[in-house]
Amino acid sequence: MSDVAARPAPNLLANPWVKSGLILVAVVLAALVGARLDGTGTLHKVFVDPFQQMVQAPDLLVQTVWEGLVSGVLYALIALGFVLIFKASGVFNFAQGIMVVFAALTLVGLYEKGVPAFLALALTLGVMFVLAVAIERIVLRPLVNQPDIILFMATFGLTYFLIGFGEAIFGGNPKVMISEQLFLPKGAIDAKILGGFVTFQKIDIAAAVIASLIIASLAVFFQYTRIGRALRAVADSHKAALSVGISLNQIWVIVWFTAGIVALITGIMWGARSDVSFGLQTLALKALPVLILGGFTSIPGAIVGGLIIGIGEKLAEFYWGPLVGGAIESWIAYFIALGFLMFRPQGLFGDKIIERI
Repeated sequence: MSDVAARPAPNLLANPWVKSGLILVAVVLAALVGARLDGTGTLHKVFVDPFQQMVQAPDLLVQTVWEGLVSGVLYALIALGFVLIFKASGVFNFAQGIMVVFAALTLVGLYEKGVPAFLALALTLGVMFVLAVAIERIVLRPLVNQPDIILFMATFGLTYFLIGFGEAIFGGNPKVMISEQLFLPKGAIDAKILGGFVTFQKIDIAAAVIASLIIASLAVFFQYTRIGRALRAVADSHKAALSVGISLNQIWVIVWFTAGIVALITGIMWGARSDVSFGLQTLALKALPVLILGGFTSIPGAIVGGLIIGIGEKLAEFYWGPLVGGAIESWIAYFIALGFLMFRPQGLFGDKIIERI
């Protein structure tokens, strides 16, 4: 008997993608059958009506998807800061959210003190670099070789320190982002699409373009440059990286400064869409389901996960929100993440962790 004949047939059900697809198909078929048999019409409202609305008003569907796309790109930008630090140190940086607020408040605060907008932008980058050095010297260096939970708790302490420090310097009142001074566009564009009009806010277009360029630039930088190769070496093994002469301290400063740049851009974009306040740090919590979907160590995963969460929560809020009184947008991301944890806990692009015992 040949080797080919003796080789067992592949078990397709062992593939998580095939298994997830079959479960999804089964759920959809069961929902459709249940909607027909349900005398109260509840299942029809949940599983049929929303899709009928999408077909009947495709322009509203495009509007909703566009708004979700913009939110998703900005979620991906937030998640990117987490990914960079996690890849370099294995630490989930809980302080990334307050870094977004602190960077944005520094920019606006310097402008209010009379500093020109672009000089304030450059000085804010300098502040984020000083913060990165301070974190490496004061927080990370003394905790080298400590358990990951210790470093994670240290980022908690850093969060509340920056909250108190920021409130002491800038106050607790919301501030207006200096969008016009940074030449960010304002106004809207109305486009006729699929028989209706879709409104594109210019600031949303700018946010999506700028965030996409930043994400693409960082992906290329860390994939093809010397620093990027060093970062990947550090992510694989700290001891191996040290053995070939890579300085962990320098890598940590570079990564935290890069995360600070990402935080500043995120703060500018989110602040331009609403305002700058300490409430922005709650947006960082949306990065957790994004990271669960994409994987904690994957830059492409942060992008895909951000888009799934951004578009998914807007669709859920618009089409299914009225059925439960609204507010789906505040929790649907975590529901989606829970589903992924059940079938692919390492995320779409994450690596499976295999430990020998």
